[in-house]
Amino acid sequence: MKRPHKVMGAVTALAMMLAGCGSSDSSSQGASFMEICKEMVTETAPNEVYVATSGVTYPKFEKKTYYSQTAERDTPVNVLLPDNYSPDKKYPVLYILHGYWDNEDWMTKPVVHVSSMLNNLIKLGEAKEMIVVCPYIYCSKTQEKCTAMDGPNTAAYDNFVNDLLTDLMPFIEKNYPVATGRENTAITGFSMGGKEALQIGFEHPDLFGYIGGVCPAPGLNNSLFTGLNEKFGENKPRVILMSASEADTVVGKVPFGYEDQLNSNGIEHIFHKMTKAQHNQTSVIPHLYNFFRMLFK
Repeated sequence: MKRPHKVMGAVTALAMMLAGCGSSDSSSQGASFMEICKEMVTETAPNEVYVATSGVTYPKFEKKTYYSQTAERDTPVNVLLPDNYSPDKKYPVLYILHGYWDNEDWMTKPVVHVSSMLNNLIKLGEAKEMIVVCPYIYCSKTQEKCTAMDGPNTAAYDNFVNDLLTDLMPFIEKNYPVATGRENTAITGFSMGGKEALQIGFEHPDLFGYIGGVCPAPGLNNSLFTGLNEKFGENKPRVILMSASEADTVVGKVPFGYEDQLNSNGIEHIFHKMTKAQHNQTSVIPHLYNFFRMLFK
């Protein structure tokens, strides 16, 4: 399997930069890291990286259940462990959030290629071993599933932050050998999950050092971006990666409006623009391909 030429150059530069780095939480080093990561971004993901290799067995997502005090019910979650997983080794964690109407199984579909792509990248030395968590992000005490695209249902998605911090993250840390700390914790998502991931990451930079979102849905108020650098303080994210497509007919230009807000407020970030990808896995795959290669380095 050949590595794309552009990726090789960026990975080499990244390795050289990291060799001279101390703490990953330094603001100046964070800026340098994000600048290097910008050079790694490709609009699309190479087929040979995300398509499963014939004869290779890839790890599978495991369906688990935890009790959500926030929703007051048992809640499903999918967990992907690394190949050659060992309970004696500590792993960083990536949380990937699904979109409106969907559930914890959407990101685990073969068409999204999460397991094959991540494990191919790990074998190539371009991604770190990690635990991937795909939760159910609809969190309501009165109903288990989304019933409409309206205010009350949207509020249930917004309520996921409380489930994540109070219930899910403690469950993962109790049951798996997790390397804790913001430098070992990442969050991203698609559509509504992308909006939630960005909001959660921006509001809790002390917990998430790597923040992403692909085709994020409407709902991020301009006030969220105002004074964000001051709010980050010493907890400036190691990476902020937002992906959007010009051909997206579902969220349209909303992510480009978020991009304008990031720029106008002077928030360092990486904007990954796609031209032909749709509001589906064709956007998610390249976003994850880029994000996987930036995480926990």
